[in-house]
Amino acid sequence: MNLIKSVFYVLLVVFTLPSYAQEIPPIQIFTPQDYGAEDQNWAIDQSEDDYIYVANNKGLLEYNGASWTLYNSPNAVILRSVRVVQEKIYTGGYMDFGFWTKNEQGRLIYASLVNDHKLSIKEDEDFWGIIAIEGYVLFQSFERIYIYNIVEDSFDIISSDARINKMFNVNETIYFQKTDLGIFKIENGGQTLVTSAEIIKNKELVNIFKSDLGLLLLTKEDGFYSLIDNEVKLWNEDLNTLLLGLSIYSSAKLNDDSFVLGTIANGMLHVDKHGKSLLKVNQSYGLSNNTVLSIMDDSFGNIWLGLDNGINVINLNSPYKVYTDKQGILGTVYASAKTENYLYLGTNQGLFYKLLETNDKFKFIQGTKGQVWSLAVVQGDVFCGHDKGTYVIKGTNAEEVSSEIGTWVVKEIDGNPNLLIQGNYKGLNVLERVGSAWRFRNKIEGFNISSRYFEFIDAHELLVNHEHKGVYKIKIDADFRKIIDYKKLPISRGKKSSITTYNNKILYSYKEGVFGYDDVNHTFKKDTVLSELLSNDKYVSGRLISDGNGNKLWGFSDEAIIYIEPGKLSSVPKVNTIAISSEVRKSKSAFENINDLSNNNYLIGTTEGYLIIDLNKIEHKALDINLNSIDYGRHPDKLMPSNLVQSNVFKNKSNNIRFKYSVTNFSKLSASKYQYKLIGIYDNWSSWSMSPEVFFKNLPHGDYKFEARAMTDGILSNNVLSYSFSIEKPWYLKPLAIVSYFVFALFFIYVLYYFNKKHYKKQQQKLIDNKERELRLEQLENQRQLIQVKNKNLQQNIENKNRELGMATMNLVKRNELLNNIKGELSKSKTLSEVGKVVKLINSSINDTNDWELFEEAFNNVDKDFMKKIKSIHPSITPNDLRLCAYLRLNLSSKEIAPLLNISHKSVEVRRYRLRKKMGLEHEQSLSNYIIEL
Repeated sequence: MNLIKSVFYVLLVVFTLPSYAQEIPPIQIFTPQDYGAEDQNWAIDQSEDDYIYVANNKGLLEYNGASWTLYNSPNAVILRSVRVVQEKIYTGGYMDFGFWTKNEQGRLIYASLVNDHKLSIKEDEDFWGIIAIEGYVLFQSFERIYIYNIVEDSFDIISSDARINKMFNVNETIYFQKTDLGIFKIENGGQTLVTSAEIIKNKELVNIFKSDLGLLLLTKEDGFYSLIDNEVKLWNEDLNTLLLGLSIYSSAKLNDDSFVLGTIANGMLHVDKHGKSLLKVNQSYGLSNNTVLSIMDDSFGNIWLGLDNGINVINLNSPYKVYTDKQGILGTVYASAKTENYLYLGTNQGLFYKLLETNDKFKFIQGTKGQVWSLAVVQGDVFCGHDKGTYVIKGTNAEEVSSEIGTWVVKEIDGNPNLLIQGNYKGLNVLERVGSAWRFRNKIEGFNISSRYFEFIDAHELLVNHEHKGVYKIKIDADFRKIIDYKKLPISRGKKSSITTYNNKILYSYKEGVFGYDDVNHTFKKDTVLSELLSNDKYVSGRLISDGNGNKLWGFSDEAIIYIEPGKLSSVPKVNTIAISSEVRKSKSAFENINDLSNNNYLIGTTEGYLIIDLNKIEHKALDINLNSIDYGRHPDKLMPSNLVQSNVFKNKSNNIRFKYSVTNFSKLSASKYQYKLIGIYDNWSSWSMSPEVFFKNLPHGDYKFEARAMTDGILSNNVLSYSFSIEKPWYLKPLAIVSYFVFALFFIYVLYYFNKKHYKKQQQKLIDNKERELRLEQLENQRQLIQVKNKNLQQNIENKNRELGMATMNLVKRNELLNNIKGELSKSKTLSEVGKVVKLINSSINDTNDWELFEEAFNNVDKDFMKKIKSIHPSITPNDLRLCAYLRLNLSSKEIAPLLNISHKSVEVRRYRLRKKMGLEHEQSLSNYIIEL
C-alpha cells in the first residue's frame, strides 16, 4: 500500500508540474563558470552593504552585483555554512569555523576561531549551521552547538549523544532537533525539551517558523505541522498533499509570511501563509538545477537559491513576469488580445489561447495555422489579421470573414459602426456587419499598395504608410468602394517606419525623428519635443504604439522601452523609461507589440513568448555605487591591490591603475551601466558602459581624482564614487634632482662662463695678436717697400756704376788697344831712340796700376764681396788671377781682356787655363760661368 502511495505521489509530481504554463518572475542564472568555483552551494547570506556571500564547495564566494570573487577555504575544505554579522562573515566547514574581515585593500582575510581558541574538535566534525543572536554566534555540527560570546571572546559548548540535524532561530529563540528525541531549545545556556511528540520526533525537520498561535514545523517528507500548546498536528492538508514526495531540503519565510521551499529534485515552490501555491519553478521553468540546497531572501525581495549546480536569483518582487515557450510551440508573438475569459496570442505559427488567471498551457485554435499579424477587439469581437485573410474569434473558434490574403490590421470607421476597414498586402478592403456577423463586402478600388499602417484624417480621408514607398494621402468615396484621389506626401520614406494617432494627432516616426501631420498645410512637421524624447538612444525601430485606454504612446529603443503620457502640470509630455534592452526583451524589430491587459499591466510579445510589465510595481530606486578594488603596478599583467580607505601615492613607474566598482543590482532584466572620469586628465564623463571596471595605462605624474557613477532603470546612483591619488614625479623631476640640476646648471653656467671668458680672452688676444701681426706685416711691408725702393735705387746705382764700370772698362780696352796700335805703328819707325821713349811711355800708360786700382774700386762698389768670396774659396789665387777673375766676372772675352792685361790673346788663354787648374774646375765646366755664378 505504501509503495502504491509513493508511486502515486511521484506520478502526481511528474505529470502535474510540467503541465503549467506559468508567467514567472525573471530568473538570473549563475553557473560555476560564472562565479569561478564548484557546483554545490550550501548556504547564502547578505551583508549590510548588500553584498552576497555563498558557502561553496571550494570556498567563500562574494558577489557585489557586478562580479564574483572566490576566497579559497582554509585547508581546501568544503564550506557548509555562512552568516554575516556586522562587518564579519562567519563560515563553517570541515573541522573548522571562523570569520572573514576585509583589509584595507578590500580583500577578505580569514581567522580560525578553532585554532585561535584551541578548541577540541571531534573527528570529521562538519559545521552545517550558523546563527547570530544577541551578541552570540552559534555554530552547529551534528554532535555539538558551539556558542561564541563575541564580547568576551569565549565559548560554551552544548553536546549531544543524538544527532543534531539542524538549529533554528525563531524570534530570538534557538531551537534544534535531536534525531528520535524531539525538539529542544536553548535556555540559560542549556538545552530544554520542547516536544517529543511521536508524530514529529522521527521526522526530519527542515525549518521552524513562528505562527500566530505557536510554531510551524516544516518536515522534509511530510509537509507542515503546527505546534500549539505542546500539541503537534497537521497544518494544511491540501498543501501537505502537494508537498508529499517532494523531499523539502531548504526553506525561508518571507516578509509577507509566505514560504519559499526548496526541494531535492523538483525545484522551488512558493506558497502563501494559508498554504496556497503561488509559484512553482523547476528546471523546466528556468532553474539551472532542481536540487535547492539553500535559500535566502535579500533586502530587495529577491530569492537566492544555492543549487546542487549553480546559483539562481529569482526576482520575486520584479514588475516583470516572463512566459517562455520552452518547447517552441508558440513561435514569435506578433500580437495579443484579452477578453473577459481568454488571453490570445497571435504568432508566426497561428493563434493560441488560454483561460485568464490560470497556468494552463496555451492551446491552438484550429484553422489559424500560419502567420498572424494583428489582433483587435472591435465592438466586443476579436479580429485576427492573418496571412491567409481575416478571422473573427468566437471563444476558442475561428470564423473566416475574408479570404483576401495578408490582413495587416482591422480598424473601425468613426460614425459608421457597421463597417470596418482593413489594410492588406494589396491595398484596403471593407468588412460589413450583417446581423450579428461580419462578412467581406468589397475591395476599395484604385489603391493597391500594401497598407500595414493607416490612420484616419476623417471618415473618408486616410494616411497610409509604406516603409519603402512613403506616406500617401487617400480620399475615399462616400460608400467606401473606390479611391477618389490619392497623392504621395513630401516626407522621406523610412525603413521600419510607422504611423499612429496619439491625442488626436497623426504621428509619423522613422530614424530621423517624429513628425506630426498638419491638417491645414497637409504636410508633416517635425515634432521637436517627441523627437527629442525618443531620440536619446540608439535607433532600433520607428514603431510607435498608441494606447488609447491609458493615454500612453509607446516607443522602442536599443536599451529601453519608452512610454510617454501627458504631463500633469505642464503641456510637455512626461517620458518614462523602462530599462529593458532589445537584447533582453527579444522583440521582433519593427513588429514590436504591446497590449494593455488591465490595471497598468502590459503584455509585450517576444521571439520566445511574452513579457508582462506591471507599471504599478516599477520603483525608480537609486542605488549606491561601491568601490571594490584598486590594483596598480608597473606592468599591466602584474598588478597589486591598493588601499581603499585613504588616498594613495603611487610610484612613477607604477602608473597602470585599475578601478573596479559596482552597484548591488540583482535584477535580470534591468542591468546597470557606469560612467567615470579621471579629473586631472579626463575631466569629462565617459560614455555609459556596462563594464564595472576601468583600466588606466601609463598615467603621467600628477594629482588625480577618480569619480564614477551608475545608472539603473534610468536612475542615477545615490552617490558619486570618489578616490583621490597621486603619481610621483620621476626621479629626475624630484626636488633633490631639481636642486642637483640647479647646482649643476650653476656649475655649468660657471664653466660655460669660465670657458667663454677664456675663449673670449683668447679670441681677444688672438685679435690683438692678429692686429699686431697685421701691424708687423704692415711694418714689414713698409720696410719691404722701403728696402725695395732702396734696392731699386741701389740697383739703379749699381746699374749706373755697372754702366760706368763697363764704359770705363771699355774705355780702358779701347785706350790700351789704341796705345798698342800706336805702339805697333811706332815700332815700325826707324828712329828708335825717339820711338823708344814713346813706347816706354805707352807701356807705362798701359801698365799703370792706378788704372787697375780705379777699376778695382769701381768693381768693388758694384760687387764688393766678390773678391773676398773668391779668395776665401780659392786662397791660392794671385792678384793677377783676381784681376782676371774680375774681368771674367764682367763677362769679358779673352780678346777684350788681353789689352787690359797688356798681354796677348794667347797669354790670356794660358792664364785662364792656369786659373782653372788652381780652382780645380772640371774640363767641361766653364770658367766664366763659374765665376759669374759665384
